[in-house]
Amino acid sequence: MRVSNTSPSLYNEDLAPAEERKWGAFSIFNVWTSDVHSLWGYYLAASLFLLCGSFINFVIAIGIGSLVIFVLMSMVGNAGVRTGVPFPVLARASFGTFGANVPALVRAIVACFWYGAQTAAASGAIVALLIRNDGLLAFHQNSHMLGHSTLELICFVIVWSLQLLIIQRGMETVRKFQDWAGPAVWVMMLILAVYLVVKSGTFSFGSEIPREILIERTKDAGVPGEPGSFTALAAVAATWITYFAALYLNFCDFSRYATSEKALRKGNLWGLPINLLAFCLVAGVTTTAAFAVYGEVLLHPEQISAKFDSWLLALLAALTFAVATLGINVVANFVSPAFDFANVFPRHISFKRGGYIAALTALLLYPFAPWETGAAHFVNFIGSTMGPIFGIMMVDYYLIRRSQMDVGALYREAGEFRYQNGWHAAAFIALAIGALFSSILPTFTSILPSWWGTYGWFFGVAIGGAIYFLLKMGSRRPALAARV
Repeated sequence: MRVSNTSPSLYNEDLAPAEERKWGAFSIFNVWTSDVHSLWGYYLAASLFLLCGSFINFVIAIGIGSLVIFVLMSMVGNAGVRTGVPFPVLARASFGTFGANVPALVRAIVACFWYGAQTAAASGAIVALLIRNDGLLAFHQNSHMLGHSTLELICFVIVWSLQLLIIQRGMETVRKFQDWAGPAVWVMMLILAVYLVVKSGTFSFGSEIPREILIERTKDAGVPGEPGSFTALAAVAATWITYFAALYLNFCDFSRYATSEKALRKGNLWGLPINLLAFCLVAGVTTTAAFAVYGEVLLHPEQISAKFDSWLLALLAALTFAVATLGINVVANFVSPAFDFANVFPRHISFKRGGYIAALTALLLYPFAPWETGAAHFVNFIGSTMGPIFGIMMVDYYLIRRSQMDVGALYREAGEFRYQNGWHAAAFIALAIGALFSSILPTFTSILPSWWGTYGWFFGVAIGGAIYFLLKMGSRRPALAARV
């Protein structure tokens, strides 16, 4: 799709509608294998497994959550296929041609947090391997810089640098990398699970982990109720859905390259409910078998691989997990802020420069390591900030515009989406109120119930979307009355 009469402040080649569409169902499937099959994805799945208390509960909670994720991703994915534009450009329809920079920057900042978290996880896998050597273990324990061990800092910088090499040749290189990295980690996860099951001599989904240990390991998860209770299962499903909050916004960055909506739907079906549930079950089996073998609950796969008797197997596991985590960082946390920052200053910031800004921000965050909290806490806080944006954009696209949009106007300052000098007041009123209830009040005050934060993303979507819809309908009535 080509657009004409574009404004230089709103257009560059990276932000233009996609013309070459080569991403079939397999590539879309591998967007999800790259996104989920990471150390952080495993850590979250294993943590949620403990909260479920049993295999059946885990299947129910994760299964329901994965179906919801499939529906939501299909909504934003279809918008990407139909328009061919990335997330910050699509946001112009609801927030205004220049107002869209606000949600774009919010998404970019969140991506920088995740970029740092995933890079730290990947470097942690390398550290876990290296400290098997006594000399490096002593160095790790005795030398520290910037709040971390010097060995951790060195590995972080090396992994951080390697990621920049992948993106040098653009989105097609990203596709080829994820097509290889996604399946590779699946193979390693299965090897890890089979190794531990054989060594433990049992195949189980949690029955060997005593209930008192489950309660002890989940007491600080910020989830109401004991493991296996209805409130705990509801929180598990909500947290699993919220984990994908960032990609609900920018999945169109990838789906716009899909060959068709049919290919998108097929890739999403295999990559989301089917793949997500299978991955989580492997995480559950591995966690249980690791407890039977080592007598402790190990939620991080690098902790498990570090205990392997075979140094070669430990090396293979560490490298595979590191590569897989690089995959999710490139897919979810480099591509998105690259487009987001480029959207702010299209004439000065290209896709690559935007990605470099995101990577540098993550590097600067490393000494503070804001991601070193409980998995559920971190996911829910980060995710809640984006709920209102998603609600506003989906209400605008599906309920207000009925999936019909003048794509060319997204690139014109004086077009349909100018609103109030490039800013749409209705969207920002809805965003402010939605954010108040999704993240500000539950995070910084005790006004709302303690469980509210677990569902912050949902409240943000519902409140932000509803207020936007009411404001838009209210503004239409006077216009209709004037015509009559």
